[in-house]
Amino acid sequence: MSQKIKVKTTLVEMDGDEMTRIMWQMVKDKLLFPYLDMNIDYYDLHVKHRDDTDDQVTVNAAKAIMKYGVGIKCATITPNEDRVKEYTLKKAWKSPNGTIRSMLDGTVFRKPILVNNIKPAVSAWKKPITIGRHAYGDVYSNTEFAVPAAGKLELVFTPRESGKQISIPVFDFPGPGIAQVNHNLDQSILSFARACFTYALSEKIDLWFSTKDTISKIYDAGFRDIFDREFEQNWKDKFQTAGIEYFFTLIDDAVARIMKIEGGILWALKNYDGDVLSDMIASANGSLAMMTSVLVSPNGWFEYEAAHGTVQKHYYKHLQGEETSSNSMALIFAWTGGLRKRGELDGTPDVVEFADILEAAALATIEEGIMTGDLLALAENKQVNRKVNTEGFIDAIAVNLQKKLNG
Repeated sequence: MSQKIKVKTTLVEMDGDEMTRIMWQMVKDKLLFPYLDMNIDYYDLHVKHRDDTDDQVTVNAAKAIMKYGVGIKCATITPNEDRVKEYTLKKAWKSPNGTIRSMLDGTVFRKPILVNNIKPAVSAWKKPITIGRHAYGDVYSNTEFAVPAAGKLELVFTPRESGKQISIPVFDFPGPGIAQVNHNLDQSILSFARACFTYALSEKIDLWFSTKDTISKIYDAGFRDIFDREFEQNWKDKFQTAGIEYFFTLIDDAVARIMKIEGGILWALKNYDGDVLSDMIASANGSLAMMTSVLVSPNGWFEYEAAHGTVQKHYYKHLQGEETSSNSMALIFAWTGGLRKRGELDGTPDVVEFADILEAAALATIEEGIMTGDLLALAENKQVNRKVNTEGFIDAIAVNLQKKLNG
């Protein structure tokens, strides 16, 4: 290409941690910067920088997405006590994903990246199963308490208008223990439901929603009731006309059923359930790195990210000078997803086309038998497959990208 493609509006970039941070830079240097003229509003979400800013950098990144509309995020560490010691942090900061999702009040849609030479571990699956994950509340915005001794735990609610407290007994502890309080908002659940119905209708696929309302008769049942009301009032006729259905069932029943269908559905789940089961769907389709993820806000904001972790073990090997074979597909598709959406919003079809071509180049690389170690054992035609290292995989995609751009 003689002239770079201009990305009209600023993109919000959020850098990350460990091995994914290394790959993130390679993807930019080898697959993006040679071809695109981009204005980037950059935020460093490295765990130490989040600590240095008391996590203000995460808040600023979320505000930037609100300003510009599209953000692209690398994988980041959510520190536990071991990570606090490793990076000498002030405290175990909350998940940056949780912070951003809470501020944008969106729904996360995760869809596996399918390639022809890797068959799903579940033989029945023929089409992608998309996860719609509620991106607010639950354990990601919880309040936790280490109970120090025997005593009664109560939940107290004070209405703003009357000020008359409501006290609900939780548990009479016979000794030390732990406690947790989750919360959610009717409005957030309603936004979640509307986003899922909209997505299913746009894709012409069935929508499943599952919780455990037989056990959680207020919290989980609240989700079910809001979904049911919204469907009956605003979506039933539209779904019937489109020839698709909305289906509610218990989450354990849904897990059993999902193993026997051919796919091609949207599975809506609460925050934690969606976090766990999207990893299951990704792994069953080849690798945690073979999953796209986008946070869609009802306000028209979009955040694309890698759905997996920071590849900690490979990072330690990298620091020791050892060769790694880390899969960068989800990182690449975070960029292509964000670029495609930016191009759609800006009315710049050349940006959309570049995103499509880059994805095609990445898929073609794997289908030609050039792949990272996580995919090698799963791929068909093993005699023609070739394992490459982290940088070698991105280099191979770069070669295919150049070929496709040259026609």
